[in-house]
Amino acid sequence: MRNPRNFAKPLAIGAPEPWNDIPVRPGRMIHFFDPSNERMAVKVPDIAKKVDILLGNLEDAIEVKNKQAAREGFCRIASENDFGQTQLWTRVNSLDSPWFLDDVTTILGAAGDKLDVIMVPKVEGPWDIHFVDQLLAQLEAKHQLKKPILIHAILETALGVANVEEIASASPRMQGLSLGPADLAASRRMKTTRVGGGHPGYLVREDPNPSDENAPRAKAQQDLWHYTLARMVDACVSAGILPFYGPFGDIGDSIACEDQFRNAFLLGCVGAWSLHPKQIDIARNVFSPPVDEVKWAMRVIEEMGDGSGTVMIDGKMQDDATVKQCRVMVGLAGLIAERDPEMKDAYGL
Repeated sequence: MRNPRNFAKPLAIGAPEPWNDIPVRPGRMIHFFDPSNERMAVKVPDIAKKVDILLGNLEDAIEVKNKQAAREGFCRIASENDFGQTQLWTRVNSLDSPWFLDDVTTILGAAGDKLDVIMVPKVEGPWDIHFVDQLLAQLEAKHQLKKPILIHAILETALGVANVEEIASASPRMQGLSLGPADLAASRRMKTTRVGGGHPGYLVREDPNPSDENAPRAKAQQDLWHYTLARMVDACVSAGILPFYGPFGDIGDSIACEDQFRNAFLLGCVGAWSLHPKQIDIARNVFSPPVDEVKWAMRVIEEMGDGSGTVMIDGKMQDDATVKQCRVMVGLAGLIAERDPEMKDAYGL
């Protein structure tokens, strides 16, 4: 066990001091792009203006023959562009792959000063984070980087979910966690081939009508990911890091995508992955607090004063607990207003 006094000290001589608190910036969407795809690469500067986080994907969806081209393409895109307020991330290949080491060493050497976060797939326990933590410190020192690179882990194995609390608190580099439903479904031997979202077979059904056994019985589709997402959110909040929903694979079903993103937002996630440009606006709208709720929250905070006692507003009791809820909403709106002029005007901030 690491000495708690040394937890936030550099793991290599010459590496930058780790963050005591992770930087909290809007992260409504993590937009994935393939750096090996030239048609996609030329669109990066314009897409970067529309998203909170831009991620160069080196792992799944990149063919083996294109792995090196994706790595080199990401380094080139990083060095040739100014991303402004948009965060630049990359998802490297898994720790057990033959590409992981080259991914990390090449990118930190060529683009470490531009990179904010490395997303690590298939994290199964704190030991995976400890390895990446030490490696990043050595590379930061070697390349004289001034800003520590943060780690974002994907929960996509049953063992990873079982160890989620330890993963979340494994390093001061931990920025957050994402739910990876497709690989997690395979790891759990779940009987679904969908990438995120519900399943028509996973449902609850109304009891039979005692006076008519043939009467139709109402049914409702359930959320396969509710337990895991809620547990992940608790682990993240306990460790002071940020939870994200992962991918929604049915690009053509915008309604179900919006529903899944909103479920994640209401449970406490700060953003989700966007795999296609049409999902960018869905994530932006869902993970920006609704204008009417922000204005209501502002009113509650104003009328509650120091937050003690209770007040009645439009027939609804407000007390210390509701003020805390309202401050969460207004605080998030303030962060988004700094990034998004349109939402700033809508919130009146």
